Amino acid sequence: MAAGAEGAGAWGSTLSAQEFAAVQGVGFDPVGQVLGTAVFHLGYSGNWCAYMWSSGQDTAVSSTARAPFSNLVRTMYAARRLALRRAVDECAALGGDGVVGLRLRTGSFPAGGTEFTVLGTAVRARSRIRPARPFTSHLNGQDFARLVGSGWVPTGLAFGISIATRHDGYDTRRQIRRFAGNREVDGYTDLVTSARKDARRQLAADAASNGGDAVVLDGMDLRVSEQACGNSNVDHLAEAVLVGTSVARFRRTARNVEPRPLTIMRL
Repeated sequence: MAAGAEGAGAWGSTLSAQEFAAVQGVGFDPVGQVLGTAVFHLGYSGNWCAYMWSSGQDTAVSSTARAPFSNLVRTMYAARRLALRRAVDECAALGGDGVVGLRLRTGSFPAGGTEFTVLGTAVRARSRIRPARPFTSHLNGQDFARLVGSGWVPTGLAFGISIATRHDGYDTRRQIRRFAGNREVDGYTDLVTSARKDARRQLAADAASNGGDAVVLDGMDLRVSEQACGNSNVDHLAEAVLVGTSVARFRRTARNVEPRPLTIMRL
């Protein structure tokens, strides 16, 4: 692949024709496809019982010290970052300055465990200025071009992961009874709100560690489940995962001046 990027052979790309043209239009050349993968066994969560942690009155979030699932969330971060780092290493080996169009996929591995895969295209700037480390971004070619044309540059992929747990106490059970009427279930509202809020806080911290001034969000996934905890006790879990790209401003644009339009159309 490195030989291909230097003109000695073929090289790969995950970009469409429109993305390819857009990336080149703002001074970047694709240099090759990059891949990072890691297979982890996920299962151990430490002290996972919310009833024991909070006596059934509060929502516990994984970022709290010794809270349920804190050990598992740390491993979920580590797996994603390891796969991402391996893609960045391939980018550096190709002489790239960053990776665009990153796709992060998580799925079951046939032999057991969970596979984390990162796939994207390494690009190199036509500039004498090189970043200290390759940037990573989920933005497609056109969005990357719009971002650069507006005076912003991606600094890195950012994650926000949180698992919130709450025990079904007496108040919650009373609110979900068949004849309780149409009403808000306060405990469940607090559960999903706490998970989302904590994940957003983790995302902002991760973006800041990448040197970003803001985050362009790719998506937010929320999964709610339940599991037994002790004798006749039930905990509800809300897992929130946010993925985005941290961005930093590198050029101030004059007010009321629109960026140059991208004249790209299908062939």
